[in-house]
Formats: sequence, structure tokens, C-alpha cells
Amino acid sequence: MRWTSGFKLAAVAAAAVLGLAACGGGGGQQAAASKGGNPIVVASFNFTDSQILAELYSQALEAKGYPVQRKFNIGSRELVYPSLKSGELQFIPEYQGAAISTGFNEQAPKDADSEHAKLAELFAPSGISLLNYAPAENKNTYIMKADTAKAQGITKISDLKKLDKVVLGGPPECGTRANCFVGFRDTYKLNVTFQSIQEAGPRLEQLKSGAVTVIPVDSVSPPTADPAYTVLQDDMNIVATENIVPAVNKKVLDERGADFANTVNAVSAKLTTSELRDLNKQVDSDGDAVADVAKDWLGKQGLR
Repeated sequence: MRWTSGFKLAAVAAAAVLGLAACGGGGGQQAAASKGGNPIVVASFNFTDSQILAELYSQALEAKGYPVQRKFNIGSRELVYPSLKSGELQFIPEYQGAAISTGFNEQAPKDADSEHAKLAELFAPSGISLLNYAPAENKNTYIMKADTAKAQGITKISDLKKLDKVVLGGPPECGTRANCFVGFRDTYKLNVTFQSIQEAGPRLEQLKSGAVTVIPVDSVSPPTADPAYTVLQDDMNIVATENIVPAVNKKVLDERGADFANTVNAVSAKLTTSELRDLNKQVDSDGDAVADVAKDWLGKQGLR
């Protein structure tokens, strides 16, 4: 899963999300005629864009009259997947490559279509189906200070060989993963050491100070659009594609029918990586509420 949870105090976002869960509201929209039945339980992981995505889908469904119950900010797949299998949770926006590699400990294909097919196959025995994946993806991306990159002529990860030594700062799990430190060491053959830094904010500060050379961030996080940093091309493809895809309880899909699937797919079709980055910025950097950001975006897309 994603290794950052925003670059502002996580408690602020968590409080906003918990408020949504308590009231079950969708940003003050005028409810459509209810389609009845039990609420569809929509979940999110514990980082910003997962919460935004879950709120986008929740509000879009509510606008069509579907009852929704929010259970956001849950945590890792180790917590989420058993509840998906049991039916306690029924809908979560997933990330295809990470779901395959960390959710099922399988090798993810390198293209979105193949990932979608493989993930659907892995989820099927648990009674979970996939709807259409979005053009948007949020993948682990590596950045370094732009002035250092420019001075050394570094544009891609393999260019880090130009440096005598590379210090990669990342969360603890980065140290054992092929798409992070292990990939830098074994695939890129870099002279690299690993520094474990749990939180995203301190990692960025360590990069700014020069204590580390490179750090992983989400591809939709604000630093990737900041000219102070250079996003390094993953030229040996150690990181899989991470298109957003709704994973939904098959029983819910069967009961709710084509209109439900079409409502969800319409949201996915409009989501791009750059728009998701902007939505993250509005929450993490500008301090806007997740529900308000989702409501505004859906309105602009004609999905409310």
C-alpha cells in the first residue's frame, strides 16, 4: 500500500474522516430518492487519497439514491482484507499493483490490463469483484533535491550510479521490498544504504537537509509537483502500475445491478493522476475537508 499519509498533521485528516463516519453524510447534498436496502459499507485505508477516493464514490452513490455507510481510515490490508472477505466491508478503492504484491504476495504484471485480470482472479475466491480501473494511479515514486539532480545530471534512478554513495530514506518496510531498497541494491546495483524513517514529513525534512539522498513519496503527493524536487524515472521498472480500482463485494454487485456499477465506473472514468494530485493538495496542503473536496470535484464532473 501507499507509504505516505500526507504532509500535514494526520490527526486533522483523521478527525475529519471520523466526523464523516459518525454522521454518514455526503457533504450536504440533496439526497436522491432512496433505492432502499442495507447501506453499502465503503472503506478506506489510512492515507489521504484513499479517503478522498472513498468519499468520491460514496457521494456519487448517494446522489443516485444508494445508502452508504462510511468506515474510513482503517489501516493496512492485513486489517481490511479479512473484513472484505467476511462482508463487514463491502467496497474499497484499491491500487492494483500494491493489492497484488502486498495483499496477495504475488508478482504484479507491468501493465494495467494484466494487473486488473490477475487481481480479479485473486479476489474471486473471497467473493470480491472488480469494476473498471481508473486512468489515475498512485504509485511509489522517488524524489531527490532538484539542485543536486541538476548538478549531477540525474533524471532517472539508474543515474544515481554517478554518486559515490546513495542514502535511501523510507519507512521500515521499504528496507525489505523489491520495489524500494532491495530494488535499488539488487536491480539497479547502486551503492546504497537504507535509513528507516517512519513518517512522510520527517522523511521530507531529512531530504531537505541532505541527510538522505532520495525518498519514496506517493505520485499524487504535493512534493512531486514542487520544483524543489526532481522525480526520478524508474527506468528498470521496479514499481508496478497502481491504477485505482474499486473492489466490491460480489453479492452487492449482484443485488444492486448495472446502475450501481455504471455509477461507480463513471467516477473512475473521470479520475486522472493529475486531478488526484490536486485533490490531495487541497486536503493536505490547503486544509480543505475531504467531503467538501469530493463534493466540488463531483459537481464539476457532472456526477452529482
